[in-house]
Amino acid sequence: MKTDGGGSMLAQPLQRPSAGRAAALLGLFVLGAVVALAGSLVQAGWFPGGLLLALVGAAGLFLGGARATNSRGGAVAPAVGWTVTVILLTASRPEGDFLFGAGGGSYVFLLGGMALAVICATLGGGRQPGGDGVRLGK
Repeated sequence: MKTDGGGSMLAQPLQRPSAGRAAALLGLFVLGAVVALAGSLVQAGWFPGGLLLALVGAAGLFLGGARATNSRGGAVAPAVGWTVTVILLTASRPEGDFLFGAGGGSYVFLLGGMALAVICATLGGGRQPGGDGVRLGK
């Protein structure tokens, strides 16, 4: 993002994302939901290896989304999709059915995945100004 010399990049007005970026973030949101669904099935089926596989898959998606879009939004979009899906899967239905058991692995998957989402969103590349006069580029 280039500034017109009117101050810092953070002082510039917000602009709408391009159609390609919006489509990429929507795709990452849906992919986060798919990874959450797959992880919820795997983590209980192959404990403890399935739990590790599910968490590594979620972390790979979060960090990969941030690297692919070169922004923190690339980590936040799949993290939101993952979190919404996992929260919806923890709710029991009126018939009494639910997907997660009350074991410790389910809580580690839920809380560990949320912690990984925050870590990957923090580590994701933020906007950095370019040019010779910036300190961050040196």
